[in-house]
Formats: sequence, C-alpha cells, structure tokens
Amino acid sequence: MAEDGLRGIFLEQRPMLLRMLTARLGSRDDAEDVLQDMWLRLDRLSDGPVAQPAGFLYRVAANLATDRRIAGSRRVARESAWLETMPAADEVPNAERALFARSQLRVVEAAIADMPERMATALRLFRIEGESQRVIAGTLGISVSGVEKLLQRAYRQIHDRLQHADEGLDDPRRLEDERGPTRAG
Repeated sequence: MAEDGLRGIFLEQRPMLLRMLTARLGSRDDAEDVLQDMWLRLDRLSDGPVAQPAGFLYRVAANLATDRRIAGSRRVARESAWLETMPAADEVPNAERALFARSQLRVVEAAIADMPERMATALRLFRIEGESQRVIAGTLGISVSGVEKLLQRAYRQIHDRLQHADEGLDDPRRLEDERGPTRAG
C-alpha cells in the first residue's frame, strides 16, 4: 500500500523533520504539533504513488510550518487589535471603569454561555485554567489545530458581542438600567 509506505518513510524521516520544523518554528512543541497534524493527514492523502516520498513529506512539513507561522502572527495581531480597542485605565474614572468592566463581564459571560459546549470548554481550559492547546486537544479528542480553530471562533464571538454591546453605550436608557434612574421621579 502506498499509504503504509508513506507512513514508513515518515517514521524514518521523523527525527530530521522534527529538526527542520523546530528550526523553522523556533519551538519543539510547535514542531511536534505539526508532525502530529502530518501523521493525521497521511490518512487523507491521495491513494496514488508518490514519486519522491521523502521530498513530498518535507514539502508538506514546510507548508504546515508556514501555515502555523501565519496563523500565529494573525492571532497576535488580532489579540493586539482587541487590546487596543479597550480604553486605557487612566482615561476612565474609577466608578465608570468598574461599571464598564461589569458590563463587559456580563457580555462575555453571555457569549460563553451561548457557545457550543466544546468551544466553551476549550476557551475555559485555555484562558481560565491555563492548559496548553495540546492538553486541551487530548481532553476533547481533537487535533491541536482543531483546538486553535475553536479558540479563534470563541474569540471572534466574544469580540463581536463586545463590539455590538459597545455600540449601545451612548443609549441613555441603557445607562439608566445599569446605574438606576438618573433623575428622581
């Protein structure tokens, strides 16, 4: 079988692939994650023979490393943009800051409550319990890239909810509901 042959060559080349991926990604853990993804993808590859299987595996590894680096830089940019949208602590008085934080917390809690169970679990394990994506993948029985996708969708849902909630901040009725009536009577 071509797949068994490709798997055999993968196992032979694994130490060299690991070294190459570690050098490209700067992290042995990320390199191991890419190798795990490669191993899982070998099942879905074409049934036809591969002319140069070792070269093919190195190309797949290089492509996955590139995809991982791009996804990582996008994640960093997205998280940085999200943090930049938050007002600086010295721009908002203490009482207003506390009110704003409570309001945002309610929005985030509601967004998490509305998420599919796996997505909410992945988010809680990663952000609250500090588990690694590899551990979360094992817990949920999915790949590390599956965990990354769940987290990306979770962040997007929270971001969208917060943005939608912020659009109503200037509504005096909303402020009245949160603070109580603004005038007596």
